[in-house]
Amino acid sequence: RLEALLNYQQMVTDLTGMEIANASLLDEGTAAAEAMTMAHRVGKSKSQRFFVDTDTHPQTLAIIRTRAEPLGIEVVVGDPTDDLASQDVFAALLSYPGSSGALRDLRQVIAGLHARNGLAIVASDLLALVMLTPPGEMGADIVVGSAQRFGVPMGYGGPHAGFLATRDEFKRSMPGRLVGVTVDAHGDHAYRLALQTREQHIRREKATSNICTAQVLLAVIASMYAVYHGPEGLARIARR
Repeated sequence: RLEALLNYQQMVTDLTGMEIANASLLDEGTAAAEAMTMAHRVGKSKSQRFFVDTDTHPQTLAIIRTRAEPLGIEVVVGDPTDDLASQDVFAALLSYPGSSGALRDLRQVIAGLHARNGLAIVASDLLALVMLTPPGEMGADIVVGSAQRFGVPMGYGGPHAGFLATRDEFKRSMPGRLVGVTVDAHGDHAYRLALQTREQHIRREKATSNICTAQVLLAVIASMYAVYHGPEGLARIARR
């Protein structure tokens, strides 16, 4: 199972163009909310405002608003190309592709955010990223989404594993677990949980997250779906 989750992490980093990914989260909405609180922790901006792309899934926006309220974070919704440049925000959630299916090049928007000490969070889709330029190559700081379209049945809306990928420098503040590779007593490769800061039983009030559900089975399914089809098979499915 650890090997399958390591494969899942590698699959997510490859498709998002990021340096590190966790071993899954609950779903896309909570992954986006986790990314917001993570950006609030690691960002340099003193702002308490968080910008959300108007073309974001409504359920994702609803969860972000629920999480933001008790933390005193103000959520601003707007068009990133028109409204973001005038906003003083600690981070922004950009949809790529959007809830409507619209695609936009995010390079200029992200560069503008970085110029004002803001962090760029991109909500994306793994199957779309098989075909698209990875958000990491556009300068994204955190990439989130759902693994549902990677071999997981629709199941009347769930469950399906969420993913979160980020820069290596932020790994200590990343929610969720991280599977790593080490060497055992016989000198052989061994897998282990390398980081598990969010779990309630470890740091409790200092935990990066208190949501302990990672939908591991669904992450394993998505991981093995990628192994089974391979890069060419995934590209064929994405085109179709």
